[in-house]
Amino acid sequence: MAGWRKIIEEFAPLATFFVLNFRGPQWFGRPESDGLLIATAGFMVAIAVALISTYSRGAKPNNMTLASAGFIFVFGGITLFLQDETFIKIKPTLVYILFAAILGFGLLRGQSYLQKLMGDMLPMAPAGWLVLTRRWALFFIFLAVLNEIVWRTQSTDTWVNFKVFATLPLTFGFMILQIPLLKKHGALSDPKDDSQA
Repeated sequence: MAGWRKIIEEFAPLATFFVLNFRGPQWFGRPESDGLLIATAGFMVAIAVALISTYSRGAKPNNMTLASAGFIFVFGGITLFLQDETFIKIKPTLVYILFAAILGFGLLRGQSYLQKLMGDMLPMAPAGWLVLTRRWALFFIFLAVLNEIVWRTQSTDTWVNFKVFATLPLTFGFMILQIPLLKKHGALSDPKDDSQA
């Protein structure tokens, strides 16, 4: 049950955002043009509920989740106050740039902030962490640029579909591509080596 609850906490807000963008105007008797505004309000409520649920089971969201939630509340609030969709659309761009900047700052100091965050869960040589951190920083920049291209050139519904259905698969794909690096620097054991031991 704890595992399912965690999954719901992570994905329910995004599902709420997607559903309300397309069905919200019909359910609340609003014009179709208000879909993203309704979705933004629902997204903020769902994020708040997910955070409360996480803390209530004795867990603590990681810093990236908290930073992202903070941006959602700030830019979602501005979006609703000004009735301007632009602010919620640029929120992912700013979050990705923030993460890339934090990781880049650490790299300039010769440190991997990813290692500080995940080192206990993923033992790996320091050189490997530096490479992985550099790749994540570049990937966040890629996502920021991609988000800007999509929301500036496509319809709102297309941008919502991109946010819900494209960003996560892109991230998973990027993570899969890092498996050789993790193996090379000792984060993942090779089953062949285990069988020969």
